[in-house]
Amino acid sequence: MNKPARVLAIAGSDSCGGAGVQADIKTITMLGGYAMTAITAVTAQNTTGVQAIEVLSDTLLMEQVAACVEDIGVDAIKIGMLGNEELVRAVAAILVLMPEIGARSELGHRRRKPLPGVKRLPIVLDPVMVATSGARLSDKATTEAMISRLLPLATLLTPNLPELDILAETRCETVIEIKLAAAKIAATHGIHVLAKGGHLAGDRLIDILVSPAGEATEFVGSRIDTPHTHGTGCTLSSAIATYLGMGLELTEAIGKAREFVRAAIEAAPGFGAGNGPMGHQAVRET
Repeated sequence: MNKPARVLAIAGSDSCGGAGVQADIKTITMLGGYAMTAITAVTAQNTTGVQAIEVLSDTLLMEQVAACVEDIGVDAIKIGMLGNEELVRAVAAILVLMPEIGARSELGHRRRKPLPGVKRLPIVLDPVMVATSGARLSDKATTEAMISRLLPLATLLTPNLPELDILAETRCETVIEIKLAAAKIAATHGIHVLAKGGHLAGDRLIDILVSPAGEATEFVGSRIDTPHTHGTGCTLSSAIATYLGMGLELTEAIGKAREFVRAAIEAAPGFGAGNGPMGHQAVRET
């Protein structure tokens, strides 16, 4: 029997369980992967907002990553909220060492072939920079460190439109503008960019994948009228990472991940007075 894909989620903790590492663990597990975490920050939050946050040290974060990778091993990595410039630099530093660490951690697991067009170890970067409310979650120094240090190391970047605007230093209001902004980032950093179009007006949802060569693929779906979408970005990125860790090709991984997110939204239990969590527990991979 094949062993499950080992997926490491580097992200913050969401005390109400809808987003962050809690959403990552639920997603990876429901898709048949083995979830590990390296927590960057602890938050007190619920569906109405964040009440408190404490960022952990860069040393502790690096120790968490090393402990997982050196013993269990890793097939894919998802990176979410990092919190400050020091944590960005810490994650970048340990990712540079990852091939050497990974070579010591196979432990009899099957080696997966490198995916066509992506780096050896799939790394999905969800640049958690802008909250649903529109508030900035990272300062200028953190953003600049992410751009210069993490983007060149990642396989896939999954920004929403406000984050795409910041990263590309532009304003995207149409599909054409989104493609141009994503292509700029993809070409500059040698990374695939999945621009999420949830902030566009209209009943259709359009996500656009752009390769470093400028090739664009559209993923189109219908919008679900619901307030229960807390953690959709975290869920999508961890689902993509899980499928990449299983050896799926990038576009197939994205397509299946989008299906999982949609099913989880449709199964939302309706908890909370605000932007409620999705129903990960009701979705089974078949």
